Amino acid sequence: MDTAQPSQGATAEFVGQMTRAQRRLYALIYALVRSPTDAEDILQECNVVLWQKLGEFQPGSDFMAWAGRIAQFQVQAFRKKQLRSVEPLDHSLIVQLADEALPRLEKFDRRQQALLDCQNKLRAEQRTLLANRYEPGGSVNDIAQRSGRSPKAVSEALRRIRESLMKCIQHRLTLEGDS
Repeated sequence: MDTAQPSQGATAEFVGQMTRAQRRLYALIYALVRSPTDAEDILQECNVVLWQKLGEFQPGSDFMAWAGRIAQFQVQAFRKKQLRSVEPLDHSLIVQLADEALPRLEKFDRRQQALLDCQNKLRAEQRTLLANRYEPGGSVNDIAQRSGRSPKAVSEALRRIRESLMKCIQHRLTLEGDS
């Protein structure tokens, strides 16, 4: 391991890249293990390894490709330790799955950004309704009871919001040439 300390600029770039990569790394790991809890644990282990390898980071390089490979190794280490898995995935299969998943993450990011932009175009009460529905434990019946509306009216409002978001996202992605 390189004992030289990275410059402050390199460390700042590393922190920025690592922060921006979290969703994509999680998505990659989740695609390989298909368990949210395991994916979160592996992501944390991956973050520790990334910090340990900070001195190896080259500013301006493809951070996601580098971090993605480290995530693959962390998935492999997890699989080796995993006792409940009757038949662990073969190393070559993990590499193949990761190679197929990494390019799709960019499209995932564009769709995610389109969703956020489209949500910001909604009226405040529509955003609140969505937030209430998709918060942990949020339900149509609870929202209806709190708002004095019928569950059917709340469901219909949510359907219209989702339809509006879908059209907005499709429009944005079509404009970007990524439909």
